[in-house]
Amino acid sequence: MPLSRTANTFPPPVMEARRWLDGVDHPASRPLLNVSQAAPVDPPPLNMREAMARMVVDDAETHLYGPVLGLPALRAEVAQNWSAAYKGSIAPAQVAITSGCNQAFAATIATLCTEGDEVIIPVPYYFNHRMWLDMSGVKTVALMTNAAMLPEAPAAEKLITARTRAIALVSPNNPCGVEYPAETLRAFMDLARKHKIALIVDETYRDFDSRSGAPHDLFMDPDWGDTLVHLYSFSKAYRLTGHRVGAVIANQTRLAEIEKFLDTVAICPNQLGQRAALWGMQNLQDWLAGERHEILDRRAAITGNFPKLAAQGWDLLGVGAYFAYARHPFGQPSDQLAPQLVRDAGVLLLPGTMFMPADIPGSETQFRIAFANIDRSGIETLFERLSDLPY
Repeated sequence: MPLSRTANTFPPPVMEARRWLDGVDHPASRPLLNVSQAAPVDPPPLNMREAMARMVVDDAETHLYGPVLGLPALRAEVAQNWSAAYKGSIAPAQVAITSGCNQAFAATIATLCTEGDEVIIPVPYYFNHRMWLDMSGVKTVALMTNAAMLPEAPAAEKLITARTRAIALVSPNNPCGVEYPAETLRAFMDLARKHKIALIVDETYRDFDSRSGAPHDLFMDPDWGDTLVHLYSFSKAYRLTGHRVGAVIANQTRLAEIEKFLDTVAICPNQLGQRAALWGMQNLQDWLAGERHEILDRRAAITGNFPKLAAQGWDLLGVGAYFAYARHPFGQPSDQLAPQLVRDAGVLLLPGTMFMPADIPGSETQFRIAFANIDRSGIETLFERLSDLPY
């Protein structure tokens, strides 16, 4: 028996990957290409930082406790923006601000599940979701995706039991990058409603979706609140990773339960980060459109350069948002190859074994490439290094 809740799960994958860098030199002629983490490394744009500096100096409430469910003005801005974007009806009282999207997921699970309950998650999965379920005493039920890396509602229905409390989806997906079609999300909404379970949709990367218009019609349903829980992160859109600002949109009854969790864990979200997120929503839409264009160009660079790897036997399984997900042709498993790539190619990426349960085959041939922090030139260099591997 594990000694604690934390002993029920594995070490943080990104921290484990960083340890592979210890003792490895990266010459100037071959600097490290770090494609391991899906987070911007640049700070927010200068005008946002200047606005944040004024907040720190001029707004005393920036330094005080605030409402547990978040800054009212930010909740109202999210409600208005999302209602317009999704052509639905979302009230400020249905929005809560959290300390990052991971906390939004954790708080949601705390309101849904107890010991021995089950949550269905497509695999490959976002590893922090699995980690929280492990630490909550909740069973992760793996839903295999199809050849296009998409989950299918009929397959999920076969996994539902009396202990199933939710299905959790991420779109655009982490780690695979794929954008779930509107009809896929609608099918899962209908399935969850039929079985009276929650549908959690994490749209952390919604700002970098390649499609125009709303990616789904779930908020157009006047009764969306009986089933849907939507999660979001401001970290990717406005480079606020260190300020930990996320959001959860759900019915007011659920948010009342989420408030208990948030008050106990963090009391309130980061006040400066919330004000920065609000300022960004009100002032940086053109800048954000440029960021989206850049990410879409990098996505195009991935697909354009992938023939270099395809010629060596690689397969591109998915690409979109911040990620490419690929199958390698080598005899060694990916969790052994990944540390070796740091030494042999100056490349840090994550093996598929970090995104799937150990008892499901396939992950040993897979890698996730997070390209948020390498431009088109860096992508070309990455593929050159991978295509030259001597294995």
